[in-house]
Amino acid sequence: MTISSAASAFDIDAQDTGNRPAARWFFIYSALKEAILTHAIEPGTKLPEDELGEIYSASRTLVRSALQALAHDKLVTLELNRGAFVAKPTRLEAREIFEARAIIEPTVAELAAQAATPADIERLRQHLDEEHAALRDGRNGEAVELSGRFHVAIAEIAHQSVLTEFVRSLCSRSSLIVALYWRRRDAMCESHAHHALVDALARNAGKDAREIMSSHLVDLLSGLDLSDRPSEPKKLADILKR
Repeated sequence: MTISSAASAFDIDAQDTGNRPAARWFFIYSALKEAILTHAIEPGTKLPEDELGEIYSASRTLVRSALQALAHDKLVTLELNRGAFVAKPTRLEAREIFEARAIIEPTVAELAAQAATPADIERLRQHLDEEHAALRDGRNGEAVELSGRFHVAIAEIAHQSVLTEFVRSLCSRSSLIVALYWRRRDAMCESHAHHALVDALARNAGKDAREIMSSHLVDLLSGLDLSDRPSEPKKLADILKR
């Protein structure tokens, strides 16, 4: 779902689900999460409750619920007397997140290789086609999000629900790190590694999958310049209503 289609869908939802505040709250949460993960909203951007309420024709209570859920996901920070901001991981946090991924994801890849079915492999290959299309069209933010989803999909194939939640959270936070620190266009979307991973899973080659994932994560970290870089501020309403 694109940001613009999300806004249109919410207009319908606001009319059709007036007695379903939970559905409206979750829509705001989902739209903001997508905007953050695709880098439409930059890390550090302020998220004023009143402005978001105007954008989505929603009460501050619903907006606040969405922001609290995003804070639980570590995608938003809530600061006393200042409000909500898109999370801005520090260089230390960036290293710690990728170190955690390096511990967890090679094991997850090995487990996935042991469990993968032909249907799983077909879904992964279709996902790679979407990644390539996003890169080819210059939709870099979407490509980064798809890369994260690819890693989560591997964890789901492993049938390890707890590990999958860890991977999902780490990949979401990695998206913020890429928005801040990447120095290579393919920093999160290195196609050869993803193809090699799918091939290893297709062979049910657990050891190979572990080694490829480990090498891939080292390469991702090396593709980041862990120093701050300035970004041009944008109006929140322009981003979410375009």
